[in-house]
Amino acid sequence: MAKIITSKCKLCRRAGEKLFLKGDRCSSPKCAFVRKAYIPGAHGNAVGGGMRRGLSEYGKQLKEKQKLKRIYGVSEKQLRRHLSIAKKKDGVLGDNLMAILESRLDNTVHRLGIAQSRAQARQLVSHGLFEVNGKKLNIPSAVLKIGDKVAVRSVKADKTFIKDAKAALKKSSANAKWMEFNADKMEGKIVAKPTKEEVGVNVDIAMVIEFYSR
Repeated sequence: MAKIITSKCKLCRRAGEKLFLKGDRCSSPKCAFVRKAYIPGAHGNAVGGGMRRGLSEYGKQLKEKQKLKRIYGVSEKQLRRHLSIAKKKDGVLGDNLMAILESRLDNTVHRLGIAQSRAQARQLVSHGLFEVNGKKLNIPSAVLKIGDKVAVRSVKADKTFIKDAKAALKKSSANAKWMEFNADKMEGKIVAKPTKEEVGVNVDIAMVIEFYSR
């Protein structure tokens, strides 16, 4: 499991856009990207907004790759492994890679709305709060398949966090299109393969593929 040690807000400022790494805080006035809309560092707020020279083609590819890693909270090794698996599947390589990243257990928990961010979802999964197809699974990077069911373990259902999440989810119907969710049972099911359009992540996946094809 990849762990982001540096400030998540600095990663957004470095990318030049919100990556929504801190959940609801990213949509509030407290968001550091709103308060400091320039790159971090001693010269980030220089005249001209801290503008940098235009990136080379390699620089653009690297930037998109780094952005993808940070959004999903994966390490370089994990991303390369997911890409290797995506290459063995039929279809468009970029679409396959995005589908694999979206099908990770930590991302699934986040997309179901149980966790506000992927980082929080990884923590909940690591602490053993979830089961997949009736069996405890605490590996955030586990990739789920169509038909797999994710649920809060019954022995963890009385935790305050889960009760609060359940109450909030009953009032919300904003679920990913490739999932079904039952707020009463706190159970979700993968019903389809997520498409690049449905995912809605602002990353040029073609540039990421080009970076690894060098």
